Amino acid sequence: MRLLLAAALCVLACGAAQASPAPRIGVATMQPGTVFFERFGHDAIVVVDPATGAATSYNFGFFDPDEPDFIANFVHGRMRYRLEALPFADDMAYYRQVGRGVSIQWLNLADDEATRLSAALAQNARPENARYGYDYFTDNCATRVRDAIDRALGGSLKRQIEGRSHGSTYRSESVRLASPAPWMWLGFDVGLGPAADQPLSVWQESFVPMRLADALREVDGSNGQPLVRSEEQILPHRIAPEPAEAPRPWWPWALAGLAIAITFQWVARRSPRAVAAGALPVWGLCVVIGALMLFLWTATAHRFAWGNHNLLLFNPLCLLLLPGGWRIARGRPAGPWFARWLAAVAACTVIALFLLWLPVAPQRNAAWIALLLPIHAGLWLALRRR
Repeated sequence: MRLLLAAALCVLACGAAQASPAPRIGVATMQPGTVFFERFGHDAIVVVDPATGAATSYNFGFFDPDEPDFIANFVHGRMRYRLEALPFADDMAYYRQVGRGVSIQWLNLADDEATRLSAALAQNARPENARYGYDYFTDNCATRVRDAIDRALGGSLKRQIEGRSHGSTYRSESVRLASPAPWMWLGFDVGLGPAADQPLSVWQESFVPMRLADALREVDGSNGQPLVRSEEQILPHRIAPEPAEAPRPWWPWALAGLAIAITFQWVARRSPRAVAAGALPVWGLCVVIGALMLFLWTATAHRFAWGNHNLLLFNPLCLLLLPGGWRIARGRPAGPWFARWLAAVAACTVIALFLLWLPVAPQRNAAWIALLLPIHAGLWLALRRR
């Protein structure tokens, strides 16, 4: 009798499981916005309850600017983000308001994969599990979505795309997406070190939400069929589109650097004081930028800014040139050490050029070398005897 009862309960349980269809899973991709922290786009996992039709957005992009030491943690690279589960319609309200386009890729997952992913997200969204250490490139809203899908697929997503590459780098993607804001792309290009110039696999490139959407289109699910079953446009994109890739030739920068250096030489024949006065803000800017790069390298967790070769171009040693430059600008002798420091700063730019040619830890800073090497060399030629 007990065996019959157990068998009946098993049949009922199996029937109940079969009667409950798996949730529908989609990846929502939000196009870039106009605010600086929206330039890279955004994404979330959408889970649709088959019983009620309710859609929940699992969004890894929330942070609290009012938390203690938020600014200090941001500066030092210790950001804390969290996963939030909220109604999909509520999540879309902001994007509709600001005109950012949103599309959903509905995934072709097996029932057990979809159920497992839905349960894992619900568990992850619990307050005690929701927070994580954010990294701009290796642990952000897109990589969290990517990793969740990969776990549901048993690692199949990573296996299919980690061996592919489009030749992009963390620098190239950052500069491209930040290009509508000049101050932002300049900050990325100057502030990122050689670690940001390693070619990325498609897996690594998926730190950008739009790149992740492209990657999902290229892979198959566990059933051998394309992972993306269908795509749906949820909101139209009403603002500037995602910036396209564009080459960055170094020669315009070289022409600008040479023009400035020649100008220094021409003016120095008539008025060395004017050259020194013009050099002071250049050296001051180098000191400020160089000090910031040193701070990022020695005092923060922003590891992609470490070992920055641009320190040889925006050289903190320019601080030692300021007193002598000020004396020349006032018509006085620069002092005995001024010419030596001037030569040392110019020599550092030559070292930067040498490092550019080395295959070990190369950094794509040819444009900055082309601009600043002539400028520093020109100042050395113009002021070395003053």
